[in-house]
Formats: sequence, C-alpha cells, structure tokens
Amino acid sequence: MSEVSNIAENKPIDKNKDKILEKKDVIKSWIRWFFFAQSNYNYERLQATSFAHSMLPIIKKLYKDDGDKKAAVQRHLAFFNTEPICGSVIHGITIAMEEEKSNGNSINDEGFNAIKTGLMGPLAGVGDTLTQGIITPILLAICIGITNTQNIAGPIIFFIAQYVIMTSISLSLWMSGYNLGKKAVEQILQGGKINKVIETASVLGTLVMGGLVGRFITLQTKLAFNMGEVKFSLQTDLLDKLMPGLIPLVLTLIVLKMVKKGISPIKLMVILILAGAILGALGIF
Repeated sequence: MSEVSNIAENKPIDKNKDKILEKKDVIKSWIRWFFFAQSNYNYERLQATSFAHSMLPIIKKLYKDDGDKKAAVQRHLAFFNTEPICGSVIHGITIAMEEEKSNGNSINDEGFNAIKTGLMGPLAGVGDTLTQGIITPILLAICIGITNTQNIAGPIIFFIAQYVIMTSISLSLWMSGYNLGKKAVEQILQGGKINKVIETASVLGTLVMGGLVGRFITLQTKLAFNMGEVKFSLQTDLLDKLMPGLIPLVLTLIVLKMVKKGISPIKLMVILILAGAILGALGIF
C-alpha cells in the first residue's frame, strides 16, 4: 500500500483531448481489488485502503497534477466495506465517475461517497447470500462427497470451480459497473432478477444438501426382536425397506425444528453428543 503515498508522475497532458481509460487500465484496477480486497482490513475504515490501492492505476492515468492525485486518493480512503465479489460493481461505477470528473464534469467527493455508502450495504447482503451462502456450500458439499470416496479430484474440482466462478462474477460485475455507470445496479436489480437467481440457487442448494443428508449422517438402530425362530431387525427388515435413510432424515428435521425455535448450535451439539452416548450405551443406536 506504500504506493498510495507515492503517486507523483510528471508527464505532459494534452488538454484538448478527453482522458479516456482503456480496458487494460480497468482490468489492472480489478486485479488489485480481487487479490488484495481484504489484505489490509482495519477497524477504522475496513476495506478503505484496499479500495484506494485498487484505484491507483485509474488515478495515475486520469490525473497528471500531484494535487489532483492526492485528492483522488484521499476521497477513496473513506470508510468502505462490502462483499468483495458482488460488491465489485461499485468500483466499476466509481471508475466511470472518476473518468467523468477528470474530463470536467462536476462531481464532488460527497457524490462518490454517496454512491459507495448507498450501495455497499445492499450489495454486501446479495454477495454474502450468493457466494458464501449458496455457491461455496454447494461446491463444498459436492466435492467433499467426491473426496470421501478417496478420490483426489474432489479438492482439485473445488479449487478450480471456486475460482472460475468467483472470478467470472467479480470481473463481469466490475466491467458492467464501469460500462453502465450508475445504471449498472438498476439493471442488475431490475425486475427482481437477482432475487430470482438467489431463490433458484437456494432451492438447488437445498436439494443438494438434502440429498447428502442420507449419505453423511450414518445413523442406524440396533433394535431387533425374536419372532419365533426368526430374528427381526427393525433397521434392515423394516426401515431400510420402507425408506432407506429414514432415521437420518428424522434427525435432521428434529434439529431443523430446534434451530427454528432458537436453540443455539452449541446447545444442539451438546444435546446430540449426550443423546448419542446414552442411546449408544443402551444399544438402541
């Protein structure tokens, strides 16, 4: 981040020519954000220094006067915090605004801050839901299942898929923000499309996680009865034929019901451990 305080550049400027950014400049800025978005978190301004760091290629390209450069860096050191992937659209919009400002349009620092503070909260909510609540858990569930079969492809697939998906989302939103300016977010949120994407992904995630319940929760009863000369096993002779994985499903539904009632995960873990120990000692499970 030392580059933030060292931005002197003394090249002549053609005042008759608009300062227009090239695609490589915008991508260079995105690379900085993608790799260093959370590298300098602090409790005072959170991602502010990373935001300013990502804007340096843009600032150096658009402004030749040292005072203008310092002012630009300073306005991007204001408090900022959002989800790094989906929140990247804010940076694209900011770059477009910075380009307009360098070409003479009247955009003050309050205008930049208003855009950032107005969008970083909603986009953080969308981003956290989509990336941390849906995409990553689904990929983990699938790849852990592959890994449990002693297949090394599991972690490899997760690593590649995770970065391909996240990179694609981040870069596309960054470029959309730059190309569309303030209309980018309106277009993304228009008609509730993003809500439909999140809802669809949530349903898919629920189906995947539900399908894995019977695979990862291995709970069987040992109860058996002698019926004359025949030994009747409640698990193999009834439950497995009626519905394989019925006990894990019932346990999952019970835990879900307890979570909805407000019981904390720690209490649930203690309850499950004690219940498992007692029922196991009694020979029931």
